[in-house]
Amino acid sequence: MSPLLRRAPRKNPADSTVTLIGKPGCHLCDEARTVVAQVCADLGASLEERDIGQDAELHRLYWEQIPVVLVDGEQHTFWKVDPQRLRRALGG
Repeated sequence: MSPLLRRAPRKNPADSTVTLIGKPGCHLCDEARTVVAQVCADLGASLEERDIGQDAELHRLYWEQIPVVLVDGEQHTFWKVDPQRLRRALGG
């Protein structure tokens, strides 16, 4: 089989960390939290939350996009979270 046609092995979702960047009182952040928490619970991925108001660098990078979801440190999405897309990104 050609090396270009080989698929990378699926990673174990439990080895991944999903980071939700948002702020208190943000209804979109609350909606994203619900989706992300459910997907992480289903697949065994770790979930961490970061408050954009407590980190100047996060504020500079993401203020106009919150909520922002990172998967293993890479931006996955912002504003709305598609649970199926997040599952695929986690290898589930």
